[in-house]
Amino acid sequence: MIVNVFYNEKGIGDVLIVQKNGKKAEKTITESNNNVTEIKNADTNEVIGYNLFKVKEKTALNVTDKVEVTDETIAIINEQLSAAGFETLKDVDTSPKFVVGYVKSKAEHSNSDHLSVCQVDLGTHVEQIVCGAPNVDEGQYVVVAKVGAVMPSGLIIEPSALRGEKSNGMICAARELAIPDAPTEKGIMILEGSDYKAGQAYAILF
Repeated sequence: MIVNVFYNEKGIGDVLIVQKNGKKAEKTITESNNNVTEIKNADTNEVIGYNLFKVKEKTALNVTDKVEVTDETIAIINEQLSAAGFETLKDVDTSPKFVVGYVKSKAEHSNSDHLSVCQVDLGTHVEQIVCGAPNVDEGQYVVVAKVGAVMPSGLIIEPSALRGEKSNGMICAARELAIPDAPTEKGIMILEGSDYKAGQAYAILF
């Protein structure tokens, strides 16, 4: 299960927003208990998230605008869910969502003159990622936002299909990672040097 956690005290107050598998719904139903609100899809009755209120008062979470989804974070959230009588989060993917990827191969997209279909080694497995950058090529180490990653812009990376080709993740440009003084021209960020390994976490500061 992919879980995203958001906190914006200035915008909405001391509330932790927990989203399951990036799912949203036009119509929702809610149930509240003990400072926790469970949110369900009204059409399917599927739980799509929770709002946890009075987070600073009720939990040991060190909340900031960016909340890392770690085993500790999930354990604290589950304590609150259990106390409120709601189902806890299980089998949550707490692996890093921004990692170093190695472009094993690059092929032209059969239905586009500017997209490339890349096979990218993420350490534990290889993912197909469709990339529109003109400078992507095989043999490069790059930064990959995996499915479930939350970009500095707020965009959540989801599985997609670009002109018929599946794409699971995004090969990132420096400006997409909000890196200071990032180049303005179109192109991905290529990691130079020999210190990189496919699958290692890449620290994103935003």
